[in-house]
Amino acid sequence: MKTETKCLHAGYEPKNGEPRQIPIYQSTTFKYSTSDEMGKLFDLEASGYFYTRLQNPTNDAVAAKIAALEGGVAGMLTSSGQAANFFALFNICEAGSHIVASSSIYGGTFNLLGVTMKKMGIDCTFVDQNLPEEELAKAFKPNTRAVFGETITNPTVSVLDIEKFARLAHSHGVPLIVDNTFATPVNCQPIKWGADIVTHSTTKYMDGHAVGVGGAIVDSGNFDWMQYADKYPGLTTPDESYHGIVYAEKFGKLAYITKATSQLMRDLGSIQSPQNAFYLMNGLESLHLRMERHCKNALEIAKFLKSNDKVAWVDYPDLEGDKYNELAKKYLPNGSCGVLAFGLKGGREKSIKFMDSLKLASIATHVADAKTCLLHPASHTHRQMTEQQLLEAGIAPDLIRLSVGIENVDDLIDDLKQAFDKV
Repeated sequence: MKTETKCLHAGYEPKNGEPRQIPIYQSTTFKYSTSDEMGKLFDLEASGYFYTRLQNPTNDAVAAKIAALEGGVAGMLTSSGQAANFFALFNICEAGSHIVASSSIYGGTFNLLGVTMKKMGIDCTFVDQNLPEEELAKAFKPNTRAVFGETITNPTVSVLDIEKFARLAHSHGVPLIVDNTFATPVNCQPIKWGADIVTHSTTKYMDGHAVGVGGAIVDSGNFDWMQYADKYPGLTTPDESYHGIVYAEKFGKLAYITKATSQLMRDLGSIQSPQNAFYLMNGLESLHLRMERHCKNALEIAKFLKSNDKVAWVDYPDLEGDKYNELAKKYLPNGSCGVLAFGLKGGREKSIKFMDSLKLASIATHVADAKTCLLHPASHTHRQMTEQQLLEAGIAPDLIRLSVGIENVDDLIDDLKQAFDKV
């Protein structure tokens, strides 16, 4: 099936007489006839459902659809994109591990890696993703266990050179994890370019309507954990909490997701509710249509902003002449996303006044849904970062993140014009 068809049909195939839409299995638990049957589930000797904290039929169907869209072997849902990124990394890291990550990533993820996980004994080196490979290689250490980046960074809309980072990661015997939230699998499938694990904040384009918070992890099944057994003991040595199971031996290509589900979700419990998974399934069905409109509208608005004499600069990968346009043509030939960044002449104060003057576009923490919204990262999402960290992440004080929706583009441009008139 092509991507558009997968959006509608992958993950759930109703049998004769069954519901055409995936039911919401709104139940915490599942009944079994014998103790032995349930015992096999707890020993990972049989597949099935016994407690929604670990698995639920609604969630599994949605995860399977996302895995199919990304070209992976297995997926899982989490309670948020932050939980997905944490699980994706913590599943293969422990105290004493080291991560190499792009410095341009979303502020919340930057804080997760640089502050919270550091308290857990996991160190992170942030790098300029545009540096040549020989410079980036200097960031790796003997205890490096993963490389992390975003296909399109939030909020600077930089495009990651996925192949370059995959080469670097694999040459050091570690997997590349890519957050594909902004591009979505409609516009880019990082696994095809060498990524090993893909994450999503499904809260964004996948849901598409700002209805439910959620996250997802997809494993390609391509990374050979046993080849680097000494680096990943959690996958390659016995797990005594499951009677000595060695995930990589018992589950093969499904080892990574099986461990994340049966161990991390068991212990940390960052589940997505079946209700939210149902909303997500509905959002995914129109993802391919919405992404096309988001990209079309965003390009028109980027061109409008570029021609406005009150605008100091515009960053949007699909714009001819943009510093990431060549990478966008390579990795995102059908369009990047609906998010762009720009700044006004006059700096931060002018930018804030402009935002406050908008009527149709709303100031919101959210991004990447059907309605147009915007925020000022230095004042909002990246507020916890120092001025130096903001500069290192490429976030200018006047940067406005504009998430272009699927409204009529002329109405959006009219709203921008009236706000400019008040600056």
